[in-house]
Amino acid sequence: MTSPATPQDREQAPGAGLLSFYESPIPIRPATLGDAVASEWTKLRSVRATVWTLGVMVVLMLTIGLGTALLVAANDGNLAGEPSLALGFFGVVLGSICVITLGVLTIGSEYGTGMIRTTLTACPSRARVLAAKAIVFFSLTFVVTTVTAAVVAGSQTLILDGAPASAGEWLLSTVGIGLYIAALGLLSLGIGAIVRHSAGAITIMIGVVLLPLVLAPFMFAQDLRGLQRFLIEYSIPNQLGALYGATITESGPSGWEPLMLMLGLAALALGGAVAVLNRRDV
Repeated sequence: MTSPATPQDREQAPGAGLLSFYESPIPIRPATLGDAVASEWTKLRSVRATVWTLGVMVVLMLTIGLGTALLVAANDGNLAGEPSLALGFFGVVLGSICVITLGVLTIGSEYGTGMIRTTLTACPSRARVLAAKAIVFFSLTFVVTTVTAAVVAGSQTLILDGAPASAGEWLLSTVGIGLYIAALGLLSLGIGAIVRHSAGAITIMIGVVLLPLVLAPFMFAQDLRGLQRFLIEYSIPNQLGALYGATITESGPSGWEPLMLMLGLAALALGGAVAVLNRRDV
């Protein structure tokens, strides 16, 4: 039977006491929102889904927008004195599906792979993680969409001889479109955080975009006329058309009102996502 080590033995042990006097040369500080933003930016730009979804969106906006303008010009189409900017609407509607997909995947893919556990271990504040994802995603989507919409609008103006657009119309069809699509992506991000299933969240968001216009034509009953008008006026395609000054109906949101509505919906979805994330296990 061996006797317990004495204090003298412990002092003579190799490396004894070194750890108690070690000071790391790396400064230790609590994580900030800036650190979370940098982490989310690294993740978003390093995955192929970002390149593919935004790349397809840019291709759709360019090919459909310019193709429509060339088709109208080749057939001597008369715009009846209307600005040619509205022709960019078709590419934006299809491109919005790509942004919806990326918005859901920004957080849904982490739940699918289990990486969300690592993310929340590194940054325990769930509100901060969601805020960082929202900031990075919104900024990237806004820049890409606005630049692409501006290129399409400028090209269509050169191709077609329509009425000159005012500064306000240019602002709505470029910056307004960029903000609206980015806010739509934030709504998708919030739904993805709540549902925690990429396929389910994408299906819900596609239904939000397309279902109102699919259901409205079948509401023949007189009692449903009010609901039918509401679904058409406040559908996402009609709101996008309002930013271009080309709505399906004469009433409904106009000018910057669609953007305010979408920002409000996105804020509600993100607020609900924070509440849900704070109340449940990952």
